[in-house]
Amino acid sequence: MSTATVRTGPGSLVVVGASLAGLRAVEAARKTGFAGRITLIGDEPHLPYDRPPLSKELLAPGGPTDPVTLRSRAELVDELGVELLLGAPATGLDPDAGVVHAGGEDVAYDALIVATGAAARGLPGTEGLAGVHVLRTLDDARAVRRALDEGARTVVVGAGFIGSEVASAARKRGSPVTIVEALPAPLVRSVGSDLGAALALLHTRNGTALRCGQAVAALEGTGRVEGVRLADDTVIEADLVVVGIGAVPRTDWLAGSGLPVDDGVVCDEFLRAGAPGVYAAGDVVRWHNPLFDRSMRVEHWSSAAEQGARAARNAVSPADAQPYATVPYFWSDWYGSRVQFAGVATHDGYEIVSGDPAGDHFVALYREGDRLTGVLTLNGQRHVMKYRRLIAQRARFDEAIAFARTSAPTRPASTAS
Repeated sequence: MSTATVRTGPGSLVVVGASLAGLRAVEAARKTGFAGRITLIGDEPHLPYDRPPLSKELLAPGGPTDPVTLRSRAELVDELGVELLLGAPATGLDPDAGVVHAGGEDVAYDALIVATGAAARGLPGTEGLAGVHVLRTLDDARAVRRALDEGARTVVVGAGFIGSEVASAARKRGSPVTIVEALPAPLVRSVGSDLGAALALLHTRNGTALRCGQAVAALEGTGRVEGVRLADDTVIEADLVVVGIGAVPRTDWLAGSGLPVDDGVVCDEFLRAGAPGVYAAGDVVRWHNPLFDRSMRVEHWSSAAEQGARAARNAVSPADAQPYATVPYFWSDWYGSRVQFAGVATHDGYEIVSGDPAGDHFVALYREGDRLTGVLTLNGQRHVMKYRRLIAQRARFDEAIAFARTSAPTRPASTAS
């Protein structure tokens, strides 16, 4: 039961989630000239911080131990005029009354942005077993780093971005690490099986044991993890297990609110969440992306930043609302190499337009029908944004191939369909 009421009054904006998306929402609201009251609610006690460094710089041997704080308290409170309610998880929403329940308080709003992000998915039955971690928060990263610094024998469950970056950090220390992946190759859902297999070579070249097509049957140990038992009854000894098997949108606090929820808060192209004055942004939102004419939920840094800003502008100026259309983009650093992807990987085929998937550099273009829809690069930093712009322009696939042939020194190596 609520113990207090915060009266925000007319012209008030409440942002639930002291995340990148939440912070960009606050900043954008002020940039548009919004002079009303802004309340930023966060479940962690920390000020908004950048999450990508948690699996990159913060895990690197000799790297920084403090987070990359996106804004200081003085900047938030004194410059942006934000009321902070940190360490206060949201527990409920009443859209009819225009109230968010958080930290024992009722916070009233005229406009609301839901930016509660996603929670890392854990392995059932491993709660309370020391040495088992997910990697989502600052506290998670610090715990994993301590174990890596101690030379822990590491098993990573899941060969996605987080798992691959943890493996890279372990190998930089010379520690043994095994990745267990249930699918046939890393990143199958993101880039497809063929190019996922190409990325797998980064692991094997750098001494990481990669066990694909294997499911985890159980974790062994009393009080502390000692090993990982696979479905084929193999046991891999481990002092540290990092679980990187995806994330679940944090929508449980919206139960009973009437907001549509289906693998995220369901929104239209304006990021409107189905109740007056309510919008959503970041990892928690599933919205209609007009550029691809489909519903999608994207867990990437660039989308969270863009969505937070667009949701705020639409929330404080609904008469001038603009749709949010984007080409999703992500990057990941493995063993000194950079993997980048923009767009959507479809099943209609791809073409290698530069480099060789068996080497240390390549550029692959994806198509859907006759349209360019995606680009994957390994160590192709000079190329990825060029193709991202073409995707945003709805370029045809043959136009993209022609562009590649005139702008890259290496002719296409192979085609798959």
